[in-house]
Amino acid sequence: MVKFQLELLFHIIGIGSASGLIYKGDSVFVISDSSNALFEYNIKTQALEKTSLDGNPTTDNIPKKTKADYEAMANYGDDFYIFGSGSTPNRNKMVQVNTQTQTMKTVDLSYLYSLMQSFGNITPQDFNIEGVVFTGEQWYFLQRGNGQSAQNGIFTVNGKNLENDFTILYNQYKLPKIKSVRSSFTDAVLVDGQLYFLACAEDSASTYEDGQVLGSLIGSVDLETMKIGKTLQVSNQHKFEGLTLYQNSAHQLEFLLCEDNDTQVLESNIYKLSVRK
Repeated sequence: MVKFQLELLFHIIGIGSASGLIYKGDSVFVISDSSNALFEYNIKTQALEKTSLDGNPTTDNIPKKTKADYEAMANYGDDFYIFGSGSTPNRNKMVQVNTQTQTMKTVDLSYLYSLMQSFGNITPQDFNIEGVVFTGEQWYFLQRGNGQSAQNGIFTVNGKNLENDFTILYNQYKLPKIKSVRSSFTDAVLVDGQLYFLACAEDSASTYEDGQVLGSLIGSVDLETMKIGKTLQVSNQHKFEGLTLYQNSAHQLEFLLCEDNDTQVLESNIYKLSVRK
């Protein structure tokens, strides 16, 4: 029996460098690491809407030196939480968007990110948050180990807020290699007590510069033990950076994945990944 099936589901014009997505209702919400917008793609109408995340007109292909580098997005209830990667000092913001009230709040995570670096013994040059999951009580931040130290990890954060009232736990992981290159976390989603994650192998020792993409895999972490279960390589060419649950049936999980094409072309492919339980 085939372990997984990967198929192209949507081709969206108007979004480039997709870095995170969430399936909710009849829509797929997408962020781009080169834009200041939250995109909403309506599956039924195929309409694409943009919401500015900083009060300025929405902009695509923002220069690398100045972009906020939105790499992670979490959802709880009506709220979306969009996170900068923390890989440079100007990438330390979280934007909270309520889709019902259309209100927005920006939070400076510089203190949290600096404590994460200290707690995990990660240099600022190697720090790179690429996935966040929120349960309503706990936050899980995935550190992508695509820097010199190749340090992958998950920060578990509890507290009243992410600015100055929280506790941190940290677990470090060694992920499988693809074509002799260590893979690194790119996103995650919570399903039935398991943290399903994506990881990509990219031939670059920098959190800032892109490298040759060698493939992507999916795996899971048990939240009770914080240990990694089985992993499965799902591509030898795609740089999958976004993961969301699409369908959960008795024998199969279906995820939606987005791909960061690392170009200025404003087109994004959304794939469906079906995996046997």
